[in-house]
Amino acid sequence: MDRSPRPRPHDSTAVRLAALAALLADETRASFCLALLDGRAWTAGELARYAGVAPSTASEHLGRLVAGGLLAEERQGRHRYVRLADERAAHLVEELASQAVPGEPERPRSLRAASVGSALARGRTCYDHLAGRLGIRITEAMTVRGLLRQDTGFALTEAGLEWFDALGIRLDRSGRRPLVRGCLDWTERRPHLAGAAGAALCAHVLEAGWCERFGSGRAVRVTSAGVVALSEALGLLMDGPEPSSPSGD
Repeated sequence: MDRSPRPRPHDSTAVRLAALAALLADETRASFCLALLDGRAWTAGELARYAGVAPSTASEHLGRLVAGGLLAEERQGRHRYVRLADERAAHLVEELASQAVPGEPERPRSLRAASVGSALARGRTCYDHLAGRLGIRITEAMTVRGLLRQDTGFALTEAGLEWFDALGIRLDRSGRRPLVRGCLDWTERRPHLAGAAGAALCAHVLEAGWCERFGSGRAVRVTSAGVVALSEALGLLMDGPEPSSPSGD
């Protein structure tokens, strides 16, 4: 009787999964994806400087990420811009980052790096919604006030829908994007509000001047106006405007 192992049937899903994992199994490509979590479009040159690699090296890596579907490419004249392909790609990167930092965080190599890391942990954008301690505090305040449910997954209550409406925040329910969902925060290890509602809220706090970007643009801090507004809207007690931090991610 032939007891030799039989070849496994071809599994196209396994092939695609392995290819996706290979895209992020490189420190430079992973660094690009983390930088692009700020939701903006970056040029190849900007990403090359950010990761400390040659422009030709950056171009090669970006080509692989675009071909693999994680990044989308835009061209304006001679300039080539890239951004994360969509919210699903951003969610994947953020989820993997949350799993990639077990135990004690890596000790910062410089005072500047420590300051940047602290600023991002306090508050930042994750693609197009709020993350860090600021995002977690807003999510928890919404839950405590009965605007958001987390018991069977994330869902806005009727009171939550009315709260958005009272703030003049229009919620887009026409697309395929879920209205709300939880996104595991890689610094806090708890879910913050994402989805269409999370994006709309983030856009509102920035446009209304409750928060402002600083540094390279991914870190956000609460302004003096935001201290008052967040107290009135959610009962959040903030000590005051967040301190400044060196630029960087």
